Amino acid sequence: MAVETEREVLGLKPKGDLIREAEERPLQGSPHPALLALTPAGLMKGDKCEEQRREPKPAAPHQPTEEEEALIEFHRSYRDLFQFFCNNTTIHGAIRLVCSQHNRMKTAFWAVLWLCTFGMMYWQFGLLFEEYFSYPVSLNINLNSDKLVFPAVTICTLNPYRYTQIKGELEELDRITEQTLFDLYKYNSSSSLVARPRGRRQLRETLLHPLQRLRDPALPLAARRARSAASSFQDNNPQVNWKDWKIGFKLCNQNKSDCFYQTYSSGVDAVREWYRFHYINILSRLPDTFTSLEEDKLGNFIFNCRFNQVSCNQANYSHFHHPMYGNCYTFNGENNSNLWMSSMPGIDNGLTLTLRTEQNDFIPLLSTVTGARVTVHGQDEPPFMDDGGFNLRPGVETSISMRKEALDRLGGNYGDCTNNGSDIPVKNLYHSKYTQQVCIHSCFQESMVKECGCAYIFYPRPKHVEYCDYKKHDSWGYCYYKLQDAFSSDRLGCFTKCRKPCSVTSYQLSAGYSRWPSVTSQDWVFQMLSLQNNYTIKNKRNGVAKLNIFFKELNYKTNSESPSVTMVTLLSNLGSQWSLWFGSSVLSVVEMAEFIFDLMVITFLMLLRRFRSRYWSPGRGGRGAQEVASTPASSLPSRVCPQPSSPTSSPPSPDTSQTLTAPPPAYATLAPSSLAGTSSSAFIPGEP
Repeated sequence: MAVETEREVLGLKPKGDLIREAEERPLQGSPHPALLALTPAGLMKGDKCEEQRREPKPAAPHQPTEEEEALIEFHRSYRDLFQFFCNNTTIHGAIRLVCSQHNRMKTAFWAVLWLCTFGMMYWQFGLLFEEYFSYPVSLNINLNSDKLVFPAVTICTLNPYRYTQIKGELEELDRITEQTLFDLYKYNSSSSLVARPRGRRQLRETLLHPLQRLRDPALPLAARRARSAASSFQDNNPQVNWKDWKIGFKLCNQNKSDCFYQTYSSGVDAVREWYRFHYINILSRLPDTFTSLEEDKLGNFIFNCRFNQVSCNQANYSHFHHPMYGNCYTFNGENNSNLWMSSMPGIDNGLTLTLRTEQNDFIPLLSTVTGARVTVHGQDEPPFMDDGGFNLRPGVETSISMRKEALDRLGGNYGDCTNNGSDIPVKNLYHSKYTQQVCIHSCFQESMVKECGCAYIFYPRPKHVEYCDYKKHDSWGYCYYKLQDAFSSDRLGCFTKCRKPCSVTSYQLSAGYSRWPSVTSQDWVFQMLSLQNNYTIKNKRNGVAKLNIFFKELNYKTNSESPSVTMVTLLSNLGSQWSLWFGSSVLSVVEMAEFIFDLMVITFLMLLRRFRSRYWSPGRGGRGAQEVASTPASSLPSRVCPQPSSPTSSPPSPDTSQTLTAPPPAYATLAPSSLAGTSSSAFIPGEP
C-alpha cells in the first residue's frame, strides 16, 4: 500500500494499470497491432488457439478432456506409442515388455525372446514365399475308360522309285559307284567294268565329290608301317578294312578356303551315305509330277485291309510320296470322312494289313533293307518316318498293341510350353498342328535356306526357294553337314526356340512277332495271293508281311499338372506360422501395420517441427522481426490465431520504440504465459 500511495503522490499510475496498458499497447510501426498477442498452434492433438483476454492475469490455454477426440490423433512420442501398442495389442508376449519394466532382467529377456520369435516367423515366411514363386507343380494321374478314336497309321514301301523308271537319271551315278567299289574293295558288280581300274584323277573329273580312302591321323606312324609291312598286298591300293583307314568324301565352301572330310568307319555306311548325297542332287532336278504311278494304286502294295472286321475302301486312306521311303499310305487320317472308333480292345477290333514286300525292282545301291516302314500318329500331326517309324520284317506277322496317354502341362510361370505354337519364333512349314518335331524340322529348314541358299529335299520347301543341287549351289553339301553338326549340338537354337506343346497325346506301342504264314499253311496262302493279287509264288515268305494294330485296352491314362502351392495354400501356411509363433490372427497383422504407420507419422511430424524451428528460431535478430512485420496476415500459418487489438489503445510512445526491436518468437514453442511475462517485463523496467 505504501508503494501505491507513493505512486499516486508522484503522479504515476498504479501498477495494474501499467500492466494492462502494456498489454493493450500495439507494436510501434507494425501494420498489425495485435501481432505480439499471437499464440502458436500446437502440432499434437488437443492444441487449439486461445484468444488473449484483457484481464490482469493471462488465461491458461484450454486443455482437451478425455471425452474430446479429434478426427485423427497421434501420440506425442515414441514411448507413448510403444506403451499404447504393448498394452492394447492382441499379439502374445508384447504386454510383457511393459508390465515388467520395473524388472530389467525380465524386460530384456522378453524383448530378446520376442525379437527372436519375430525373426523366426519371418524366416519361415521367406521360405514359404520362395516356394510359392518357384511355381512348383504336382502331377495328377487319372485313369479313364471310354470309346477311343483310332489313331492314324502311315505305312511306306521303303523304295522311293522303281529302278526301271529312274534308271536313266541314275545311270551315271551307278557307274561311278561301281567303279568306286572296285577301287576300294576290289568288288566287280558289273560286267561292263574294264579289267584295269580307272585312275583316281579320272574319277575326280567325272564327279565333284569322289569317295576316297583317308588315313586315320590318330594311329601312330610306327603302327601304320608295321601293318603295311605285314600286309600281303604289295600295291599302293590297300584294303579299307584296315583299322588305320577311313572312308569319306571331301566338301569345301564356295571359295575353297575351308574344307573338311565327311568320314565313316564303316565302308557300307560310307558308300550308302555318299550315294544318298548324290541321289539328293538328282532328285532336286526331277519335276514335281515325277512319281511312281504304278505303285500309286493301293492294291499293288497292300493285298488286304480290314478294320474292326470290315474291309477298307478308298475313302479310308490317303497317298503321298516320300523321297526316301517311297509311296506312303495314311489310314484313318484327317482326310477320312468318318474316323474309326474302337469300342472293344483286341486284335480282332483293330487294323489288319497284308503287305507286298518284294524287291524285284528296288534301287540296289539305295534301298538296302526290305520290308515296310510304319508309324502311328495323331490325325492332325504329320507322319515323321525317320523319327518315329519302325520297319516290318518280311515273312513275319507283326502285332502292335497300343495304349493311349494324354499329358496336359501348365503354361505361363509353371512351365515352358506353348498352347498352339503362335508364340514360337519359327514358321510352321507343315501347315499342321504344332508339335515339337514340326517346329524343329521347320527351324532346320529355315537355317538351311538362310545359310545355304537352298532347301533340303526331305523337309517342306518354303515358297520361291529351290531344292539344293550342287550344279546350282556348289557348296551346299559343305553347308549342310556343318549345319547338321551345329544342329546336333544345339548351336542353332532350335531346341531352345521350339518349346513343348502344353497338350500332347501319345501312343505307347509294344510289338510281338510270329512266323507267317506257317509251314503247313504257306502253300495255299501263297496260291490264293498269286491268283488274287498277282503275287510271285517263287518269292514265298520273302515277299509278304502281315501287320496287326489294335488297342490293348480301352483304359487310357491322363497326366495333368496342377499348381502345388496356390494362393489359398500360401495364405493358409502364412496364417499357420503366424499363429504358431504369436498366437494371433489377421487383425493382429492390421494392428502391426497401424503401429508402423503411426511410427512413420510421428517421425514425419518431428522432422517437420525441426525444420520449422530452424527457419523460425529467435536467433535470426532484427532481420527476422522486419520479415515478420512485413508479412501480410493472410500469408501467416493457418494455425496461428492473431489477437485483435483494442479500439481504444493508444499509439506507442517514442521511448519504447527502441525496446521493441526483439525478433519474433518461435510460434511453435510460444506459450501464453511466457508472452504475458515478456510484455510485463518490457513495460515496467523500474520495478523492484
